[in-house]
Amino acid sequence: MTLWNLDEQRSADRTEQPRGLTAAGLRRGTTAALACVLLTCLAAAQDKAPSPTGPPLAVIDGQAIYEDQLPAKEVTQLQRMMAQVYGVKLRALHETLDQKLIDAAAKKKGVSEEDLYKSEVLSKVPEPTDDQVKASYQSRQDLKNSSFDEVKDRVRRDLKNEAIQQQRNAFIQGLWQLAVNDGELSILLAPPRIEITPDGSRMRGDPKAPITIVEFSDFSCPFCLKAEASISAVMAQYPGQVKLSYRDFPLRELHPNAERAAEAARCAGEQDKFWEYHDQLFANQKRQDPEGLMDDARALNLDEPKFAACLSSGRYRQQIDQDVQMGSRAGIEATPGFYINDTFVNGAQPPEVYEHIVDQKLAALKERAANGTPASAK
Repeated sequence: MTLWNLDEQRSADRTEQPRGLTAAGLRRGTTAALACVLLTCLAAAQDKAPSPTGPPLAVIDGQAIYEDQLPAKEVTQLQRMMAQVYGVKLRALHETLDQKLIDAAAKKKGVSEEDLYKSEVLSKVPEPTDDQVKASYQSRQDLKNSSFDEVKDRVRRDLKNEAIQQQRNAFIQGLWQLAVNDGELSILLAPPRIEITPDGSRMRGDPKAPITIVEFSDFSCPFCLKAEASISAVMAQYPGQVKLSYRDFPLRELHPNAERAAEAARCAGEQDKFWEYHDQLFANQKRQDPEGLMDDARALNLDEPKFAACLSSGRYRQQIDQDVQMGSRAGIEATPGFYINDTFVNGAQPPEVYEHIVDQKLAALKERAANGTPASAK
């Protein structure tokens, strides 16, 4: 049995699965724990990717036919299939790298994998308190037909397993961070080129600009904050040619305030202050508790009762979930993640990285127009 695999450990310890800790959930949790770490891992893979337009599929009467000219229904199906293949490969790669990093950490410390697991995970997870068990029971709809005494031991185990998972993910995240910073780890698996739909209600720049940057971001992520300067530089460098659309990808496990901050930004958008509030959240990233969110609203002279009512209603949670699902389907694993039309860029890169891709897209657009083919900057 692999000690670091919580699914195997739970199946050996008990027959019933705790809420929220299915095998799929654990895989998502593990990859989410790598967020804000993969800053440059995909750069080499992106450099090896095809040209922005992709290779022609056919030539008829001297005119090239490209993939983006295929019927939309088939293109969408192809994109979905490519994203699924990429997602499976990426999950398998993460699992393999996780184990490699764990093995290396144990070897470096001169301990067994079992001892490493005990010292870095189990020893750092306290037993749930009675109050925590009671509160968890009261919040769980799946237990509403059972008395507290009947299920309290189960709830306690679930809480403990969830805490173990979080500690495990945090430890592995640290291993990834060290490996990336030391130049020992780079990801060469390139994501598929997928066109992502921008959110027109959260758009900066000229709506008619031919280049669209769709940003999947987390208001609590320090690397998302770092990326803001680069993206602002790109927007200034290409006025009228580049527009930016924001989409939410809160990393709930790593950043407990991120989803609430995302809701708050959308509530500010009801008062036409989404981008102003967006900037406030990043400027005050360490103050995203409820009081901090209200302070940001006051700083922008928002209607406080209206803002507070919106925030307490939770009416944007479904839309935020939809953004997360869209990003996940497109292969987003870390924040920030960007799609420049259909080209993926991972992490907080210097402005030159984004500018290089924008220049490629604009050149492709010019070339396609000169050849008389339908305009596209993919």
